[in-house]
Amino acid sequence: MSDIEQALERRSPWAPFGYPVFSVLWIATVISNIGTWMHEVGAGWLMTELSPSPVIVAAVQAATTLPIFLFALLAGTIADRVDKRKLLIVVNGCMAITAAVLTVLVWQERMTPGLLLIFTFLMGTGAAFSAPAWQAIVPKLVNTNDLSSAIALNSMGINVSRAIGPALAGFLIVAVGLTSPFALNALSFLGIIAALLWWRSTETVDSVQANESITGAMQTGLRYAWNSTAVRGTLIRAGAFFLYASAYWAMLPLIARQVLDGGATLYGLLLAAVGLGAVFGALMLPRLRERLDANVIVALGTVGTAAVLTLFALVPIQKVALLASLFAGMCWIAVLTCLHVSTQTALPDWVRARGLAIFLTVFFGAMALGSLIWGQVAAQFSIATSLLLAAGGALLLIPITWRAKIGPGEHMDITMKRP
Repeated sequence: MSDIEQALERRSPWAPFGYPVFSVLWIATVISNIGTWMHEVGAGWLMTELSPSPVIVAAVQAATTLPIFLFALLAGTIADRVDKRKLLIVVNGCMAITAAVLTVLVWQERMTPGLLLIFTFLMGTGAAFSAPAWQAIVPKLVNTNDLSSAIALNSMGINVSRAIGPALAGFLIVAVGLTSPFALNALSFLGIIAALLWWRSTETVDSVQANESITGAMQTGLRYAWNSTAVRGTLIRAGAFFLYASAYWAMLPLIARQVLDGGATLYGLLLAAVGLGAVFGALMLPRLRERLDANVIVALGTVGTAAVLTLFALVPIQKVALLASLFAGMCWIAVLTCLHVSTQTALPDWVRARGLAIFLTVFFGAMALGSLIWGQVAAQFSIATSLLLAAGGALLLIPITWRAKIGPGEHMDITMKRP
């Protein structure tokens, strides 16, 4: 085991909560993400009512992820050039307004499939411009030895919200109506904006980067990613995994309604099971990383995801689906955290937001492309066929991409040096 790996693993997984700013932003982010997951459930379920077509329903997932594929690199470049705190305040304010308008349209029953996709795309665009900045500030909130734990806790926070938000949304849709998850999502942005206003960042803008053109800065980020073995290997493994894992997310509303013959409550419970499994996975991951190489963990997580897809296709039983979703969350968090840590530890500060944006571009680009592919396959053949093909493809790419190694590594250049 390398010195870097030992340093990353000897600290407590809860150590980042000893930093007040990290704790406040973590709590605010969890609350905001609960609202986001409520929106996801509401949008997915609303679309099944507006249009039962697998292509259209899968397009909701694609509309969520496509903006990050399109805009993440631009967003990362901007984040490397401006005050990230101010950028996040502006973006979250815009998302709050968008969510409020969407709520009014749903309440007035004026929503259409096309309009829902437009608003989903706008919310995804907001996420695209905030995600690189959010991830880039993490190393500024904790010490280097706590970075891996901070990343895992952030991932766990997302999945805590995934465990709460979908179940709450499913209950509210049945008890109150479809407007409720969208309204609460709009309100959830207020907490994160307040936390950002409270935080007094000491970040300074690099004058060299500020004077560099946007296009030149984007090209610099791409060159760094291409020439960094650790970053390039991570991108390859990420694309291979997320292209096929996207079948689960894209098909889940239809799995709940058509395959399992359930309603909005079941859909919310399935997503909540994924979130709960991810929390368990995040707690188990530090010990797992002591025993297994990150490359092995990603491979095992891919095998587990393929097994979940196969169970959904061949065993259409609600209790089995809930247990499979729990296991899916454990596999998801293991793969995502390993890939994220590999990216963070390979990037110096001056190119961090752009490098993370490139990772997000591959991540969400593969998710968007996969969602469209598996939606088309389901429409032409069946949902089960789509899930089985995705499972087979995920397994096939494990040996093909095995030589693309990931894991904590040294920066290709020290922080103060730039090409």
